[in-house]
Amino acid sequence: MIRLFVFAIVTLSLGWGFSWLADRPGLISITWQNHLLETSLMVAATAIVALIFAVMFLWWLIQTIWTSPHSMRRFFRARKRDRGYQALSTGLIAAGAGNALLARKMTARARGLLRADQEPLIHLLEAQTALIEGRHEEAREKFAAMAEDPETREIGLRGLYIEARRLGANDAARQYAEAAAETAPYLPWAAEATLEYRCQAGRWEDAMRLLDQQRIANVIDRKQADRWKAVLLTARAGERLEGDPKGARDDAKAALKLARDLVPAAIIAAKSYLREDNVRKAASVIEGLWKIEPHPELAATYVRARSGDSAADRLKRAEKLEALKPNNPESLLAVAQAALDTQDFARARSKAEAALRMDPRESAYMLLADIEESETGDQGRIRHWMAQALRAPRDPSWVADGVVSERWLPVSPVTGRLDAFEWKRPFGQLEGPIEEGTLAAETALSNLPAIRTDVEEQRSETPPAEPRIDPMSETSITEEPPLARKPPLTVVSTPQPVAVETKAEPLRPVPPATVVTGEAAAGAEKSGDEDATDPFNGRPPDDPGVKDERNPAEPNTRLKLF
Repeated sequence: MIRLFVFAIVTLSLGWGFSWLADRPGLISITWQNHLLETSLMVAATAIVALIFAVMFLWWLIQTIWTSPHSMRRFFRARKRDRGYQALSTGLIAAGAGNALLARKMTARARGLLRADQEPLIHLLEAQTALIEGRHEEAREKFAAMAEDPETREIGLRGLYIEARRLGANDAARQYAEAAAETAPYLPWAAEATLEYRCQAGRWEDAMRLLDQQRIANVIDRKQADRWKAVLLTARAGERLEGDPKGARDDAKAALKLARDLVPAAIIAAKSYLREDNVRKAASVIEGLWKIEPHPELAATYVRARSGDSAADRLKRAEKLEALKPNNPESLLAVAQAALDTQDFARARSKAEAALRMDPRESAYMLLADIEESETGDQGRIRHWMAQALRAPRDPSWVADGVVSERWLPVSPVTGRLDAFEWKRPFGQLEGPIEEGTLAAETALSNLPAIRTDVEEQRSETPPAEPRIDPMSETSITEEPPLARKPPLTVVSTPQPVAVETKAEPLRPVPPATVVTGEAAAGAEKSGDEDATDPFNGRPPDDPGVKDERNPAEPNTRLKLF
């Protein structure tokens, strides 16, 4: 563009000059060796311009002839270089595609056309060709040679790192990654590998310093860097909690500023405050995070903040959590557990059932089983809830790379990845309805009020204890009402005649039959000749009963459930 502009300026200048001379005619006289030469001014100017162009053309011709050997050499050298780069490009593509034969052929051609000291890509092509042909030792030598050259140092270290990882030499791989990260922190693979190694070794300060370098070099974005730094601060706080609670609290609070939803940081900060008997600030930390993300570990730390609190005090704390986050399964389960500790079974049961309707999970069914055991000791109901818990979706846990951990960890124990643990259902279980074959929460809970009402009526209508005469020993035995026993068990009697004495009637023999006691027997007495049914949805009870020790052999008509 500039050349065109200059050419236009020169052309216009010449045209303007000639036009100016044409408007002002004149003569030029030259006397040279007694000869007089006269010509017009326009002819003289034209001759001078033509002479200048002739001299320039003559100079160009002489220069071209003089430099023609060098020009020829340069032409053939450029042609050879172009052919070499074409072979190098074809060889790299073949190596990437896994075509070892073509890659080796192009390597030899490129080495013959190009100088390896001037084109380092030839070393890369040779190393890649050796790798796809299985000559790993030769490939490592090539990568080592490339690592010594400042121009190819980074790619050489990466090749050595990959080979060390392939051989399982983790120490060597760590050294190569750290060497690359020190010289070039902007390399993502080197920084990530070095960060993982330092986290696995517990070198949290070095890991945070490398993370800051990555952030300055714009290797990772600001949000990801803040999250990882919060995880590193939380990991260091967890190690300092026992020996330096104040330092652990500072690290945990700094982590919460970077990641507000980091539950382990809040727990460490609260525990550090509790070690200083500052319950108010510990509660403030937990309450702030509870509003964002309720978590069972937060609830456990908050409810049991003071070791000397009574069960009623713990219930009040659980109720405060529920007020902060109402209609949440974690809040309801926390209140239900605290109510169970205070023996408030009605409230514990209602809260647990509400949580079960919102989120059917294993812990809710287990809590209902605990409530049933503490309140009634009814083994049938306990086994009912236990069976539901076995088939219910598991509770959320800390999961990373298929590993379920009881507590949060900063790195994955499998891959070493930072911030790998997530709070979710293990083994890929999805939230939703219970699997086929399991009673739904609504179905499992719908019959409970009627069951409890029937049981209370049966207990109120049960006659007082009556003596029973054993025909073998002729002794009177006072039998407890069936519904008053704990736990109610299905007992199969011996097939011997049994006589029952009452006040109104004399002793009469009872035909050999199976006598069933417990709630089923009470229901049978109440309904007369109707068959006794299990209170759980009209199906046979989950409890198979207790075998009579006097007659270990069961009747053939009895169905074996287990």
